[in-house]
Amino acid sequence: MTVDLFAGVPVSDRERALDWYGRLFGSEPAFLPNDVEAVWEVAEHRYVYTELKPDHAGHAMTTLFVDDLDERVAAMSARGVEPALRETYDNGVRKVTYRDPDGNEIGFGGAPVDD
Repeated sequence: MTVDLFAGVPVSDRERALDWYGRLFGSEPAFLPNDVEAVWEVAEHRYVYTELKPDHAGHAMTTLFVDDLDERVAAMSARGVEPALRETYDNGVRKVTYRDPDGNEIGFGGAPVDD
């Protein structure tokens, strides 16, 4: 069975979101289905999309668990996107949280680092 996942993020400014999410993900959107949405494929059958919904902007919370957390964080920093928060949980799992210009939270989690 194939399952496609679309995680939506309401934004107040489409052009600003295109720029910020493009720098966050390191690519242009995979597709633009209409004049209010932009879709990035973050893994096969897994997408994050922005949608112009000013009245709802700033309330999304999405986390992607990745196997290359340190490399992604470094690449995002090189593109001018810095984390708002870095956490390490008691079990060693790490999470780096970014906030877009509207305040939506996009987190990236990673496995504990072997010492």
